[in-house]
Amino acid sequence: MPTSTPQSAPTNVEKKDLLYKGKAKSVYTTDHDDYLILHFRNDTSAFNGERVEQLERKGEVNNRFNAFIMQKLAEAGVETHFERQLSSDEVLVKRLEMIPVECVVRNYSAGSLVRRLGLEEGQALNPPTYELFFKDDALGDPMVNESLSVSLGWATPEQLEQMKALTFKVNDVLSGLFEAGDLMLVDFKLEFGVFHDRIVLGDEFSPDGCRIWDKATKKKLDKDRFRQSFGDVYESYEEVAERIGVL
Repeated sequence: MPTSTPQSAPTNVEKKDLLYKGKAKSVYTTDHDDYLILHFRNDTSAFNGERVEQLERKGEVNNRFNAFIMQKLAEAGVETHFERQLSSDEVLVKRLEMIPVECVVRNYSAGSLVRRLGLEEGQALNPPTYELFFKDDALGDPMVNESLSVSLGWATPEQLEQMKALTFKVNDVLSGLFEAGDLMLVDFKLEFGVFHDRIVLGDEFSPDGCRIWDKATKKKLDKDRFRQSFGDVYESYEEVAERIGVL
């Protein structure tokens, strides 16, 4: 974790070494210890990386989508790692010490919740549910709880409390944004990290990490189109972007 006093993001940065290659993004160090560069690739994966394909321009759409959402959240008072967009597929971000727990909010039943509980897909959840998952592809990102997260040293009770509050705040902000585009924000996942002792939203927010349906038809416009082989993945991402004002 960075130990120096936080400074404003540098005006000029130089991309250095590849730090990490994820399923859809590559992370590079820079000549500033507190900052990294994320490269949004065209890779699209499902089932913890078991299926991977290249979708033309998908990285560019997700980069612009993420930048738009992160700026909306910052305006609402949610601190994020986003600093600025560098190019069509790269962004400058704060370097966080990531907490290995994903925070998931569900406004409607879908995905693993339907499979676990035998629910009908699309059932409204009032109030929305909140779940935690340990981020580990080899284990299938198993569901965990706050107690286990503290006992294993992944996060402190105070950090978990902040993460939960911020996740629900994100839900409030974005549910209204998608509603204005006649869209349903079905569910989403967030990742957080520590930057100079502060809990900060990290990773990305794009159709890769949430479920978005057309409000009238319930047409899926997110990565489920790839998971379920519906096709038109990039086109659906672009449609969502247009409807919420990204493009």
